[in-house]
Amino acid sequence: MTRVFVAGHRGLVGSALIRRLQSDQSVQILTINRGSVDLRDGAAVEQWFARETPDQVYFAAAKVGGIHANASYPAEFLHDNLSMQNHVIDAAYRHGASKFLFLGSSCIYPKFAPQPIHESALLTGPLEPTNEWYAIAKIAGIKMCQAYRVQYGFDAISLMPTNLYGPGDNFHPENSHVLPALMRRLHLAAQANDLTVTIWGTGTPRREFLHVDDLADACVHLMRNYSGGDIVNVGVGEDLSILELARKVASVVGYRGQIQTDPSKPDGTPRKLLDVSRLHQLGWRARIDLDAGLASTYDWFLKNSGQIRQ
Repeated sequence: MTRVFVAGHRGLVGSALIRRLQSDQSVQILTINRGSVDLRDGAAVEQWFARETPDQVYFAAAKVGGIHANASYPAEFLHDNLSMQNHVIDAAYRHGASKFLFLGSSCIYPKFAPQPIHESALLTGPLEPTNEWYAIAKIAGIKMCQAYRVQYGFDAISLMPTNLYGPGDNFHPENSHVLPALMRRLHLAAQANDLTVTIWGTGTPRREFLHVDDLADACVHLMRNYSGGDIVNVGVGEDLSILELARKVASVVGYRGQIQTDPSKPDGTPRKLLDVSRLHQLGWRARIDLDAGLASTYDWFLKNSGQIRQ
């Protein structure tokens, strides 16, 4: 039986990985409770790996958030993410893990990277200032995986998912990403029969959205079928504007009022669409349609309203 450690198992991506791996009878899933082992604590991580010696590691642990959170906590976004990934990558190698999967983010790419963004765009231009702290930490994680592959032959692969959504997301009004933030606001507006809702920015930036269960499936597929040092984008290859997304979400939650934009607020990167040709060549494509994914996510939101992060 393969002993598989999922770091960050309680988060959006980690919980999806658990759901996906539970269907495999040949896998024994290992997790860590932050209350007992803080991944920012190198000594605690070392002790855990020495005791448990997992065969494979999916690294989905991260401090994440939207534009407001990145602007408010730059030190934590850089320090905490660097600490966690450094400790886990090193301990996994030294304690004999045969395969390591590092999850980065599409925010690693330059703000004005050619669209759709190919993996080769990494480090070719300035980052988007509104999330540079998180991006720099993730770039360092990619490079650490590559360095351990070059120097030690450690089979560490790095995946760069696009914007994610789905069950288990963070619906906090200030610290969440755009899609769950919109879903929460428009849900509350529908309940209150508000005539208007104002969203940040011009509404024109374009984004790509991948259901987190699709990402989990892609992770398992690449863990089994890819062993290269090059990073791999994971997305759907299609995008839409933030205003178009807001209208889709409004339809799902039953909001019939007017959606207005606030150009005085930051837009972030103008467009962020991933080139997923490498992923397709490796034999995987997204399956969950955005409309169906939004509907199922809202259903989860309603069923879990008493315990979701909001």
